[in-house]
Amino acid sequence: MSANLYTNLAWLPPAPADFRQQCRALASESEPGIAIARLATYSLDENQLRRLAAAIETVRAQGKQLVPLTPFKLGLLGNATLEPLVPALVATAARHGIDLESVKADYGQTLQEALSPDSVINRARPDAVLLALDHRGLPLRTAIHDPQAASSGIADSVAFLDSLRRGFRTHSNALSIVQTLPALPETTFGSFDRTVPGTLRSLAADFNAALVASLQETQDVILDVASLAETVGLADWHAPTQWNIGKFAFDTKFLPLYADHVARILGALKGKSRKCLVLDLDNTVWGGVIGDDGLEGIVIGQGDATGEAYLDVQRTALDLRERGIVLAVSSKNADETARSAFRSHPEMLLRENHIAVFQANWNDKATNIAAIASELALGIDSIVFLDDNPAERALVRKMLPQVAVPELPDDPALYARTLAAAGYFETVAFSEEDRQRAGFYQDNARRVALQSQAGDLESYLASLQMKIVFRPFDATGRSRIAQLINKSNQFNLTTHRYSELDVAAFETDPAYFTLQVRLTDTFGDNGMISVIICRARSNAVWEIDTWLMSCRVLGRRVEQMVLREILHHARACGISELIGSYLPTEKNGLVRDHYEKLGFDLIESGADGATTWRLNTAVEIEPA
Repeated sequence: MSANLYTNLAWLPPAPADFRQQCRALASESEPGIAIARLATYSLDENQLRRLAAAIETVRAQGKQLVPLTPFKLGLLGNATLEPLVPALVATAARHGIDLESVKADYGQTLQEALSPDSVINRARPDAVLLALDHRGLPLRTAIHDPQAASSGIADSVAFLDSLRRGFRTHSNALSIVQTLPALPETTFGSFDRTVPGTLRSLAADFNAALVASLQETQDVILDVASLAETVGLADWHAPTQWNIGKFAFDTKFLPLYADHVARILGALKGKSRKCLVLDLDNTVWGGVIGDDGLEGIVIGQGDATGEAYLDVQRTALDLRERGIVLAVSSKNADETARSAFRSHPEMLLRENHIAVFQANWNDKATNIAAIASELALGIDSIVFLDDNPAERALVRKMLPQVAVPELPDDPALYARTLAAAGYFETVAFSEEDRQRAGFYQDNARRVALQSQAGDLESYLASLQMKIVFRPFDATGRSRIAQLINKSNQFNLTTHRYSELDVAAFETDPAYFTLQVRLTDTFGDNGMISVIICRARSNAVWEIDTWLMSCRVLGRRVEQMVLREILHHARACGISELIGSYLPTEKNGLVRDHYEKLGFDLIESGADGATTWRLNTAVEIEPA
């Protein structure tokens, strides 16, 4: 099972028998993006990925938009055959919420593509470029008698990649996705290879360390092919016959897996990674049914193979929480009975204080998951649901198709591995604020509870003792600002997307005014909750290019305080007028009336629902 888990993407349900017919039917769909995303959620082999990609291209040729998929343009550059990768990436990207357009460089044109402003990739202005080079495309040198030559080869290889990255950054403002090198299974000295400079095994390890170091303090990201190859087995990953015949860098049976790992990164770059893990309890977090077996009858703990399997699930959940993933529970149980294990069982690793929302009742799981999302102010597409019961998994997939629901094997010892293999929580950056995110959402759930107890809104807001802090964009907040810009969908007036490179440029461009907004209250630090970008239209007018806020702070009058701060700086800069736009999307309907509520005057309204608003900066906004 372990090998097939990765090769077959076994966390995904198998494709339906009529998959081919469903692909053909995409051309007649009124909302093809939704149907494409659904078809991409199955475990697809290379042929099925090619079929789905062809159907996507047919829909595009009809001029249809693929909403709710987010557009992404990816350049492909490598020293191996890339043609089979293009359809695999296009189809797989839809699984991760991305409408992907691929631009492939000609074979062998590596340096020319990066350094020429008129190259195929640079002319296309991609969002990112995948540098799919392996050891055969780099100036590495096996020199077991000359450690200095081996070291120089590593330095030259990293410098070569640096020149590619700088070229694409300069000519197309694209970030680079750079691969680590998998070691070869063949050795010269056997186990001693790792200690001898200049062997292929030590070269790969030393190069990977140098590569990671070279990417520090940049916005470029790593695709860890070395770990991927080791996971499935180096002897299986490397296919000498396929290289000799067709110049394939790895065995093509791993093409769906490789494409999935690339697409995870693309999704993470566009804020598509999941934020919340919802756990079933009986036979998922522990063995047995607590309502029937009682507290003493559930199976969990050291010294029992089954009990230790469930401890692995809990340990994985806690590790995810430590890096900022929110934990919740959805269980068909009496509430008190379900909580008793968290409160009293001595072997439990998970405790009540680890769970942001606890839904134990007799409602169906889909209803509970929707309630969890609402209480946490998270989108349904932020959630992963872990349940051993195939009927419950099927129900949630049908009723809430945006929720990620991994297939689980019969053996609970593989539950934790399957969840990890699925890559739902992929990230391209990690900050202290990311680590604290689970606490932010947990505190917000407590705020919701306090609001329900407060007699009126004024009393509730006063009890929070809120403090708001404004700062312009800076290097410290840059990564988090870019995350919010690319992840925020609901409270986002325009949903303009910008990379970290763009954010860095805004910091020093005098044509832009920026704000990062943080909020604390009696429950703790909410972290960064709003991002503002204003662009000077003239010496007297600012256009609000971006106004987004975390839904965690809705209803707390933060909008008024943000506008008050914008007006303060606008007047100081001699600005007499603010222009704000609302560009409707599938998810941002809640801010349709945002500018009207803040006192802006409507000056333009489009047939698509887009509106433009004006405000004289002389207006005064009362403190909240």
